[in-house]
Amino acid sequence: MEKSEKLFRDKETVKKLIGKLKEYKGKPLKLMEVCGTHTMSISRYGIRSVLPESIKLISGPGCPVCVTPNYYIRSALELARRSDAIITTFGDMMRIPAGDTSLLDEKARGADVRIVYSPLDSLEIAEKNPEKKVIFLSVGFETTIPVAALAVLEAERRQIKNFMLLSANKTIDEALHILSSDKEIGVDGYIYPGHVSAIIGDKLYREIANQHGIPGIITGFEPVEILAAIIRLTELISNEKAAVENLYARVVKPEGNPIALSKVYEVFENCDAAWRGLGLIPSSGLRLKEKFKGFDAWEIFEGKGQEIDEETPGCRCGDILKGKCLPGECGLFGTACTPETPVGSCMVSSEGTCAAYYKYS
Repeated sequence: MEKSEKLFRDKETVKKLIGKLKEYKGKPLKLMEVCGTHTMSISRYGIRSVLPESIKLISGPGCPVCVTPNYYIRSALELARRSDAIITTFGDMMRIPAGDTSLLDEKARGADVRIVYSPLDSLEIAEKNPEKKVIFLSVGFETTIPVAALAVLEAERRQIKNFMLLSANKTIDEALHILSSDKEIGVDGYIYPGHVSAIIGDKLYREIANQHGIPGIITGFEPVEILAAIIRLTELISNEKAAVENLYARVVKPEGNPIALSKVYEVFENCDAAWRGLGLIPSSGLRLKEKFKGFDAWEIFEGKGQEIDEETPGCRCGDILKGKCLPGECGLFGTACTPETPVGSCMVSSEGTCAAYYKYS
């Protein structure tokens, strides 16, 4: 274990922070983590179990795979069945069900579906298979979108004309504004993501604080960091101070990563996007600009519009992604819906809330 990891997992420090939390005597609080990696860390380290009963942690739509709607999965499956296509994807997408099938099932039936670790890997596959359309399933937030943009720019530079993206990329800002204005959810404070914040900086979070009066803390993923963020949030809320503080300054700068953002908006432009659980959110998606339409796999569908899907009967992924219920409150959780037999995307992704609760319960 590296020195920094030891520091942020130090048992004595953790005990002191837990003791500090136990002293909280204020009003009941709902604190939302907006990052799938935070959800996994919170579950892994048992952080919910050490909180006072008055502090409730809820998970937001911080997992890009989880908020990807059914129509996208169906479109990817349709492309996978084409004899002239090779589908490339991150592993999380393989087992998301759409009806009675998934990409993993289609691969077993003979579809050419390949797991890659970067969209740039897809360029090499495209060069080696010039007779095929190589389609990368580009599903992500600001953390991974810059690499997708670089892949398009590199494909253009190298004149790799058979490389394409099927984009379901999303930006987090509009979704956060919607969640912050939803009185039914009633978020009192945010634990903001480390990875996304390293790209976008803190401007969005200051807007949330100013417009909605909700404080937030940017923090890392180790126990000491998460506990410290929760304590600081309780202090800000108790003092009625809608502020944003950065406890992850070793990684996150106020301005984020301007170079990465410039590459994103060189290639992509904002568009309306459907989110599982949240519906159609204006200007929350990213589509390829007109200049790069030759790399856009959606053009194969001749402009087919996005659809607002119904969830599988009994599945409460939508409510879980909005923080309106916990996985254990879904009747399918742990019975019909398990990592081996997932019903909803929240049980599939390595950053999914249901997957985290199931793995560490």
